[in-house]
Amino acid sequence: MIKGSEASVAKNSYEDGHAKRSRGMDMDRRAAILDSAEEIFLEDGYQAASMSAIAAKVGGSKGTLYNYFPSKEELFLACVSRHCDTLQEQMSSLITDGGAVRDALTRLGKRYVEVVSSDDLVRRFRMIVGEAERAPELAQSFYQMGPARGQRTLADYIEKAMNEGQLRKSDPLRAAQQFLGLCYNWLSKARLCNVAPAPDAATIKRDVDEAVRVFMAAYAPEKR
Repeated sequence: MIKGSEASVAKNSYEDGHAKRSRGMDMDRRAAILDSAEEIFLEDGYQAASMSAIAAKVGGSKGTLYNYFPSKEELFLACVSRHCDTLQEQMSSLITDGGAVRDALTRLGKRYVEVVSSDDLVRRFRMIVGEAERAPELAQSFYQMGPARGQRTLADYIEKAMNEGQLRKSDPLRAAQQFLGLCYNWLSKARLCNVAPAPDAATIKRDVDEAVRVFMAAYAPEKR
């Protein structure tokens, strides 16, 4: 016979396990909704996409969908946030304290151009820009979660390098914006207008190496 205290422990253990499984199922369900929503948004655009179509693609009711995301706008922003978080993690992992600034910028620059010029990201960017006039708040949210956030992360690294004397002191955010522009300047409009394919590794290396060379020349520490 199970004593009262033992029964209580067993009950709590069961409830904790059940709660964890439920949370895991909720997270899996949420991920499935986001995956399906992204496909619908990319295929139909934000305005034409409907919660009914997304629910049908997920394989559930619209009511269940609204339990996770109260509105189409919140669902769209959740898709954008998830994608931006993934890219942010990738970029942040390439910037490490210590070591040569030139090497860190080269690693980050190559990955940055590879990502932002990819067919997948260019397609997403075209969709968001296409909605910028009809839904400016969505485009603004994307900019803050994506490009602006990435610039600030790079600016933090550049500011440390400036304080350590590896780069000339200046506005770190402005320096970050200039570096990213050097890496992806000429190709950005060509990709958005669909007149150039995603660059190969040799092209990315050439452009980033040139960007790093120009940036380091401009921000070289002042000689005493």
